[in-house]
Amino acid sequence: MSAEYGQEAAEDRDEYTAEGIFWVPKEARWGVLQSNARQPEIGSRIDQAMEALERENKTLKGVLPKGFARPTLNKEVLGGLIDQFSNLGLGSAEHRSKDVLGQVYEYFLSKFASAEGKLGGEFYTPQSVVRVIVEMLAPYKGRVYDPCCGSGGMFVSSEKFVEAHGGRLGDISVFGQESNPTTWRLAKMNLAIRGIEANLGPHNADTFHQNLHPDLRADYILANPPFNISDWGGERLRQDKRWQFGAPPVGNANYAWVQHMVYHLAPNGVAGFVLANGSLSSNTSGEGEIRKAIIEADLVDCIVALPGQLFYTTQIPVSLWFIAKNKKNGRGMEGKILRNRSGQTLFIDARKLGYMETRVNRNLSDSEIARIASTYHNWRGDGAGEYADVAGFCKSATTEEIKGHGYVLTPGRYVGAEAVEDDGEPFDQKMQRLTKTLNEQFALGAKLEAQIRENLRRLGYGE
Repeated sequence: MSAEYGQEAAEDRDEYTAEGIFWVPKEARWGVLQSNARQPEIGSRIDQAMEALERENKTLKGVLPKGFARPTLNKEVLGGLIDQFSNLGLGSAEHRSKDVLGQVYEYFLSKFASAEGKLGGEFYTPQSVVRVIVEMLAPYKGRVYDPCCGSGGMFVSSEKFVEAHGGRLGDISVFGQESNPTTWRLAKMNLAIRGIEANLGPHNADTFHQNLHPDLRADYILANPPFNISDWGGERLRQDKRWQFGAPPVGNANYAWVQHMVYHLAPNGVAGFVLANGSLSSNTSGEGEIRKAIIEADLVDCIVALPGQLFYTTQIPVSLWFIAKNKKNGRGMEGKILRNRSGQTLFIDARKLGYMETRVNRNLSDSEIARIASTYHNWRGDGAGEYADVAGFCKSATTEEIKGHGYVLTPGRYVGAEAVEDDGEPFDQKMQRLTKTLNEQFALGAKLEAQIRENLRRLGYGE
């Protein structure tokens, strides 16, 4: 191959897009901006770069921010920011990878979410939570939908799962919707830089009141709906056809999200989503009756209680719901026919898992994520091992058992207490030893009490 041909190939847009690599035109490349970082026209160059990116990548049309040339923006500070990023060495050999831009983008999304506190939850779901959902649903091929997609993290992880299991970018079709205009733009950018084609609608829109995918029946639904929202406009949707199991209360959208997702599932579809723990047991405003109807329809496949402090945005305890339209003979990973789990639901109590990544935030390790996911897949019949109940961690319960618990879905009610390993010491001998220790501690306590009273007496406060 001639050097001239090699250079032409290096500038061939189709060569990049065919490999799912984000195409950046010359005038928008970092080297151009870096070399002009200290020039007074740097703001104009950035605006031109944004326009070039939108021109060459149609999915970004009208999405990227502009206005860097406005007089009120300090160009010296802007240039200094570019220099700071340039010093990170992202173009060095050790950082070169197909997805380096996506990795950087995801890193800053997580940092912004952490800094924003409650507001960060509008666009970012912690990676460990996303990974648990994706590893359990195993979206290897088909239509993937997120009705409240935030910055698109569920889609990115789904594509990573496909590629990690020998599939190709494009084996899944991505559909999503987001009501917040800024977050919708974040999602468009997040997906575009990774070469993921997605239908997020022509604009941001409220899923309940302007459903942009009304006829979609998805093979996989992954979502992290906003918790316990009360201002969702439910009073205007009392007769909506999505409420197959009962009209959700106007003061809480949790069961509106659940029924919206059930409505959009294909006949063999599965859904995995995050909900506040209150939804597992609430009986207020008709929620208990809706939950009962969903359970009786044999839709609840699995419930996973998560540990606290996983989210940057809330300390509300949460669980993962998994809904399956066909428990009898659905298909799992690599098309395997699943074990018939009609009339059964798997409960997993993962509250004791995780480690403190920072002083305030917990994370799940790779092995813990694998343990949760493999338990589910072994139970369904498409895993590598056999399923068995584990006291304190997992339990396969029948619908009759759930009925006996008043249709409450809290995993702790079913998994029981963790088995304590017997230390081999005979009961009578152990009781004698513990009683002796207790008496010694009583005696020590009495001695300390006498000393304290004597000290108080000497100070003139005793009897």
